[in-house]
Amino acid sequence: MKLDTEKGFFPGAYKQKPFTDEESPVMDSQHSTDAEETPTAETLHEALDGPIDTKLHLIQHHAKMARLLAEELLEEEVTGLAGKRYSRKEEENPFRRWGPNSGSIRIDGEKVPIDVPRVRDTDAEEERSLRSYQAMKSAEVGPEMVRAILLGLSQGDYGEVVGQFVDGFGLSQPSVSRRFQERAQQALEQFENRSLEEENFLALWIDGKRVAGEQMIVCMGVTEAGYKKVLGFTQATTERSEPVVELLRDLLERGLTFEEGILCVIDGSKGLRKAIDEVFGDRAEVQRCQWHKRKNVVSYLPADDQKTWRSRLQRAYEESTYEAAKERLTDLHAELQQINRRAARSLQEGLEETLTLHRLGLFDELGKSLKTTNCIESLMGDVEEHTRNVKRWHHSPQRHQWMALAVLEAENGFRRLDGYEDLPRLQAALKETIADDE
Repeated sequence: MKLDTEKGFFPGAYKQKPFTDEESPVMDSQHSTDAEETPTAETLHEALDGPIDTKLHLIQHHAKMARLLAEELLEEEVTGLAGKRYSRKEEENPFRRWGPNSGSIRIDGEKVPIDVPRVRDTDAEEERSLRSYQAMKSAEVGPEMVRAILLGLSQGDYGEVVGQFVDGFGLSQPSVSRRFQERAQQALEQFENRSLEEENFLALWIDGKRVAGEQMIVCMGVTEAGYKKVLGFTQATTERSEPVVELLRDLLERGLTFEEGILCVIDGSKGLRKAIDEVFGDRAEVQRCQWHKRKNVVSYLPADDQKTWRSRLQRAYEESTYEAAKERLTDLHAELQQINRRAARSLQEGLEETLTLHRLGLFDELGKSLKTTNCIESLMGDVEEHTRNVKRWHHSPQRHQWMALAVLEAENGFRRLDGYEDLPRLQAALKETIADDE
């Protein structure tokens, strides 16, 4: 992917445009011919009070302005320690200016050279470190770079962009790759260790999807306030129960609770169903995905009949009450028995669990969000979009790191659950079901 730097798709990247005679030389010392044209803090303040064209150049050349402000910040700290430049020295003040050193800071993720003033402590006979410089220098790769790479900017292209950035240096492809890997490892550790104790999750979506040729099983939850959150994922060859059990138990160790009931939305995987039984027991209600059920049933029918039967099944599931939906689906099952016994058997298998929300009396209120695994399907679509630009997958840690970055990035775009106002009713229904069973 080649980046259009003129449109500014990456923070801090732009193509440089020479100034005309009428434009302020303050914005680009590269075009200066005299030493007097070098930007200073005073000229910066003058520019801020100038016409709109000058202010626009401030935006276009923000990196130089940021460097100028950084130099002013350093000078303020030096002045506070050693006094104003060329001022008369105070005998009791041990700090003295000691000339500059070459240094660098990061501006928008770019390493930019800067002159760093030195201060000498004559009493201690050692150089005094500038706190402002250390703070600026310690800035790491920011979320902007991570987001740009996830959205398709390769690490090689990043070096090309930096080459157009005024005075950028030191950002070779290996260095960008190393810094990105460090950030990715931090993201994975953050994701795998974040606590779930402070939130009450009422429903979980659990599903397995192929990511870069490997099966990843993902669990996403919704809180009682309606906020969605990716809770965990694991790599597995198939949707067997063992990896899912391990995943769910890890969530319990991090604080997930289910004693008052929890709704689990899954497809027809027997491994997922077995894992839910093993970990949650009778505290879990299972909602089988109605979309997957329709897809499985019509797959046994001739292509010309599939659209009609898909619509008939959907209309049956859209009935508001459990009794009405069950009656229509029972009639369709009887009809399918005469057309295709395999299709009829597919409809009958797990039918009750496709009607869980109907049975709880919440299909109209929460069915849009919780009758299918669409929420997690959408999440995995975002993950695939973020990971499709990786040309080579080297090892499992890399997959997990990219997966963590991708799901954390996707979370930023999550919207509140449709029908979240009725989640207290779901909580009450789950508690009532448990009480009835006891």
